[in-house]
Amino acid sequence: MSFELALKEVSPIFTTDDGVNLQIRPIESTDSKTLLGFFKSLPAPELMFFKHRVTDPDVTQGWCDSIDLNVNLPLLALDKGKVIAVATLHQNKGGWKRHIGRISYSVLPKYRQKGIAGKLVQELVDVGRMAGLQKVEAEFIDKQEGAQKMFALLGFTHLVKLEEYVQDMQAINHDYVLMGMDLKTDEEYAGMG
Repeated sequence: MSFELALKEVSPIFTTDDGVNLQIRPIESTDSKTLLGFFKSLPAPELMFFKHRVTDPDVTQGWCDSIDLNVNLPLLALDKGKVIAVATLHQNKGGWKRHIGRISYSVLPKYRQKGIAGKLVQELVDVGRMAGLQKVEAEFIDKQEGAQKMFALLGFTHLVKLEEYVQDMQAINHDYVLMGMDLKTDEEYAGMG
């Protein structure tokens, strides 16, 4: 099953821990400006965690111009039309890591500690499992301790830590942390749904 087919199982509405109803949906071609606004609303120190210059309009426009939900599945959480969180499931369609998905996420500070990140990540884990991935992983730098704790609560384990291995956008070295989860399906129930 593809990401796009598995996506049909994602609930379009989510109620946060404090009772706010959010819309959950994949990225659309018209989302460039609202996505750019989301990234520009993040605290400046957090921008160093991204692998791309997410506050560059060409970057978000490029993502919206080349959507392929079977390779990259960005789920957006929206509050009254405003993007307040993004989580993405990435997959290599070929090569030696084609059975492994990678999950990343970010949430605006005002919306943290409300269950949103956990909900989005769990939805993407479920999509990956339904799509036939065998494992999912998440990458962090050492300073992202809160994110690592949340992933651990969802069942991810620490796989490796490499000291001073990666650089942020300001060329400062950080420890690289890789966490992962096996997506084994009980064969007795495989194919049922």
